[in-house]
Amino acid sequence: MIEPVQLPDPWRDSRLTVVVPTYNEAGNLPRVVERLLALPLPGLTVLVADDNSPDGTGEVAEKLAGEHPGRVLVVHRPGKQGLGRAYVDGLGRALEAGADFVAQMDADLSHPPEALPGMLGTLLSTRAGLVIGSRYVPGGQLDDNWPLYRRALSGWANLYVHALLSVRVRDLTAGFKIWRADVLRDIDLRRVLSDGYSFQVEMHYLATRLGHTIVEVPIRFEERVDGASKMTTRTKVESAVMPFQLRWKHRRLTNPGRP
Repeated sequence: MIEPVQLPDPWRDSRLTVVVPTYNEAGNLPRVVERLLALPLPGLTVLVADDNSPDGTGEVAEKLAGEHPGRVLVVHRPGKQGLGRAYVDGLGRALEAGADFVAQMDADLSHPPEALPGMLGTLLSTRAGLVIGSRYVPGGQLDDNWPLYRRALSGWANLYVHALLSVRVRDLTAGFKIWRADVLRDIDLRRVLSDGYSFQVEMHYLATRLGHTIVEVPIRFEERVDGASKMTTRTKVESAVMPFQLRWKHRRLTNPGRP
């Protein structure tokens, strides 16, 4: 397990909101929240965006919010509308609540919460607008139990998107990251097209087009602890088509104030 990094004041008290989208994650959510709130980050808040999970994840989230008032917040969405829509909703609400930094991570414990202090330290000590917990930079690892077909799909997706979009990020489909709030405002979440997993690629592409610096740090990606993957044929098709849509939709997008 990664040892938490002790950040110096005033970094420790930075307002960091961790957005965790959920759909049928009742078994995992309490463990995720427990590990997040144990981090040496007093300014950390967890925002759960639940898509009306039939397994009762929303009720579990509300119980956790009652146990940790002000540190766990819950957004109840009307139904399963895709990972991208859940993130847009959660990220937007984090900005509205005044977060200085906003993190994204999965609820299935595939991302190590203990890596967040180090990622935040990297963000604060560099000019980066985004720090990614990456599987594919030196030192990054994949769980030995991660299925071979998932490894192949992930590797192919990164090569495919690199070829089409020329984004200088090794782990383009990564879902574990920390944003500066002003970068998210510059991106403008209303621009985001993606519903599913291609949301991750689109956000990296938008940040790149607007001239923001992206830094990747190595993490170990674990196989989910409980529940089932949400990857479907529909999301795979969307992910294949989306790069062409992004090139057309955002072809004129630049930030004239950045180099």
